[in-house]
Amino acid sequence: MLNIAVLVSGGGTNLQALIDAQNRGEIKNGRITCVISSNPDAFALERARKNGIAARVVSRKEYVDIHSYTRAVTDALLEQKADLIVYAGFMTILDSQIVETFRGRMINVHPALIPSFCGKGFYGLHVHEAVLESGVKLTGATVHFVTEDCDAGPIIMQKAIEIKDDDTPETLQKRVMEKCEWVILPKAVSLFCEGRIKIAGRKTVIS
Repeated sequence: MLNIAVLVSGGGTNLQALIDAQNRGEIKNGRITCVISSNPDAFALERARKNGIAARVVSRKEYVDIHSYTRAVTDALLEQKADLIVYAGFMTILDSQIVETFRGRMINVHPALIPSFCGKGFYGLHVHEAVLESGVKLTGATVHFVTEDCDAGPIIMQKAIEIKDDDTPETLQKRVMEKCEWVILPKAVSLFCEGRIKIAGRKTVIS
């Protein structure tokens, strides 16, 4: 049984999707053992506590630079004996220290179809605003491995939805979360815990 640590910064809707999937028995060979937040006021911490999951804060504001903050988060994950780290709305881009320590054991969910609308600056509503401005007809979500380059790691799963003519950034964000992120993130976590994902260069092979 693998130890799953979830990194959060805000409301924790993707964390809740993982907890719900776990409670339904959909995550095989893994269990969420720890939630770490960069924000002491994140509601995600309350979600964790309500479900009996250890919750701790490693506040970004308490560290002078990203290097020292990354070290603190890495140390916290090592203390928790994390086998898999899931970025679920974690709003800080950490440096290469954490990748070197947990290479191939960190995944992120991004609210667009990578390689479009991703990278630094593409987060939250900014992603969906850019999607609507571009005129594309499809969007969705991507679960991928975390590497040194933002949103550039090997893709594990993607799910798409059609964009409606009357969509706003807010309605699109909600639909991408409910129809895409909450579906593929628990599936990808379970695949990892079952040992069914193999990284082959920039690609993944799922058995």
